[in-house]
Amino acid sequence: MRSRWENWPEDRLLDLRLSDLGVQIEGTWLEECIERVLAQLEARGIEFEPHFWLADEWFSPDGVPGVAIPFYLAHPRLMRLERSMMFEVEGGSRIECLRLIRHELGHALDHAWGFHRKRSWAQVFGRPSVPYPDVYRPSPRSKRFVQHLDGWYAQSHPHEDFAETFAVWLKPRAKWRARYDGWPALKKLEYVDELMATIIGQSPRNHSRRRPYAISKLRRTLRTHYARKTAHYVTGYTDLYDRDLLRLFSNEPRHARRERAAAFLRRNRAEIRQRVSQWTGEYQFTLDQILKEMIGRCRELSLRVRGTERETKLDFCILLTAHTVHYLHRGNEWHPM
Repeated sequence: MRSRWENWPEDRLLDLRLSDLGVQIEGTWLEECIERVLAQLEARGIEFEPHFWLADEWFSPDGVPGVAIPFYLAHPRLMRLERSMMFEVEGGSRIECLRLIRHELGHALDHAWGFHRKRSWAQVFGRPSVPYPDVYRPSPRSKRFVQHLDGWYAQSHPHEDFAETFAVWLKPRAKWRARYDGWPALKKLEYVDELMATIIGQSPRNHSRRRPYAISKLRRTLRTHYARKTAHYVTGYTDLYDRDLLRLFSNEPRHARRERAAAFLRRNRAEIRQRVSQWTGEYQFTLDQILKEMIGRCRELSLRVRGTERETKLDFCILLTAHTVHYLHRGNEWHPM
C-alpha cells in the first residue's frame, strides 16, 4: 500500500507528525524478521509470544514482555530519511535487524520471567540495580563479554550484558562454545543455557501487552524528532581520523563527480576488514567498530575518492591498521548510551 507522503521532498516530510505516518509492521520485511527469530526461540522449546510495535527507537520497556521497533524500518522512504538525518540506519539490513531483535528479545524474556531477580543472575552479570550510565568506556580486548552489537555493548550495563549473551546463545549455528572457548564470557553463555532450560514448556509470569511510546500516540513532527535525536548525539563521529582521511580522500569541487568515500568504504568493508584482521591478528569485530566511525566521518566531511580503486583500497588498509593499533594502545573511546 502506497503512502501519500512517500514522494514528498524531505523538507515537507519533516513537518509530518509521527502519528500521521500510518505505518505498521504487518506486510513489511520486519514481519519476516520477527517470525524468523520467534521460530528460533520455538525451536529451543520456549513458549513465549512477545508483542511487537512501532515506536521511536529500539527498546523493551521495563515490565513489558514485548519489543518496540523504530518506525523508520517500516518504509523505504523513512529509512532514506533516517540515513539522511543520522548518517546510518540502525537495523537497516536483515542481518542487523535480526541481531537487534534477538537482543531486545532477551530483555523481553527477562521482563516476562524476572530472571534478574535471581541471586545467581546478579552473581553472573552484576547488580541489575546499577544506574544506566550516559556513556561507557569499553575494553575492546576484554574476554569477559560476548561480542554481538556494535560498541561492545555488553560492557555498558548488566542488563545489556545479559541481553547480548542471550542473543549470542539464541543465534542458530553460532557455535558459541567453540567461539568463546577459554573466555570468561563462556560461563555467562552456559548460565543462560541452563536458565533457558528451566522455562521450557513454562508460561511467563508477566502477560502485559502495553505499548509505551507507540508511533500512533506520538504527536511530534519528524523535524522535532530528529532535532531531539541529533541533540542526543551532538558530538557526531570523532574527528581523530580527519587528518589522514583528508590525505586519502577529498572534498574539493574538482572531485565532486567521483564516488563518495563512505560508499566506497561500505562497498569494500568486508574485504578491508578481513585483510587488516589477517595483518594485525585483531578481531574483525573490533576493526568494524573503528571502520564504522571512519565511514561516518567521511559522510560528515562529504569526502570522495580521488585515487584508483586498487591504491585507495591498499592505502586505506594501511590507514586502518595504524589507527587500530593506536586505538588499542591509547585506551578506548567513550560510547553514548
